[in-house]
Amino acid sequence: MSTRALMGGLAGLLASAGALIFIAGFRPRPDQAVRSTSLTWRRRPVKGPWDRWRWAVAGTSGLLVWLLSGWPIPGVIVGTTIVGLPVLLSTSRVAAQGIARVEAVEEWTRRLSDILVVGVGLEQAITTSLRSVPEAIRTEVAALAARLSARWPTETALRGFADDLGDAAGDLVVASLILGHRRRGPGLARALTAVADSVAEEVAMRRRVEAERARPRATARAVTLITLGVVAVGALNRTYLAPYGTPLGQLVLLAVTAMFVGSLTWMRALTLSAPQPRLLSRTAPADGADR
Repeated sequence: MSTRALMGGLAGLLASAGALIFIAGFRPRPDQAVRSTSLTWRRRPVKGPWDRWRWAVAGTSGLLVWLLSGWPIPGVIVGTTIVGLPVLLSTSRVAAQGIARVEAVEEWTRRLSDILVVGVGLEQAITTSLRSVPEAIRTEVAALAARLSARWPTETALRGFADDLGDAAGDLVVASLILGHRRRGPGLARALTAVADSVAEEVAMRRRVEAERARPRATARAVTLITLGVVAVGALNRTYLAPYGTPLGQLVLLAVTAMFVGSLTWMRALTLSAPQPRLLSRTAPADGADR
């Protein structure tokens, strides 16, 4: 392998890394505010087999394409496609999961309200609700119940629960629970029912928004798949690919690919919902809270 080809492959790998970083910059990330490690009870995302092996598959496929074609840039493109394409096309699934979590919060709030009507305390009601909590937030509610069983201050445990949920709708429910804990009045069950109605309206609104955004996402997905199909068919035609065999042709191919990936990333960013501002910050309880 010539030095020129090796340098071209290195340049392609660096360009691929830059494209992946560019894509990652548009992914929504949780607030990076620092909080005490004693309040950290975050659920780590469970990685499937593909999440564990996609980098190895991408690297092997890219290297194989490079060796078979003799061109470094197609290998880089194939590896980048294997890694980045699922991210670009997973927007609908991520949005659906977010809506399902908010709907689970609404359902759990209603069940908690029904338990409180019986006359039990807030801490006991939360522990009892674990038996019928929706699966989407079971881990978060289980963590809350474990904190309370470990004699954490109730407000501190509730604020940790809000951080675990990481959503404005969850903050609304937790704020009502904190107020109910501070006042210990008889109206908490009614207040939670009203909050659940408000969260249900939020769920309906989010579903309408996602239904409107589903159309441009479907268009982007169709354009991407059609383009990949055309590229795959064109890759079998050596005459069609001949102009890209030169160093200049490789750079042109890389530039065209980068522009296409940038367009898809931009389109994906336009269809993502901006996270709503949190009502409860990741801080210790204010003065006057239980300690």
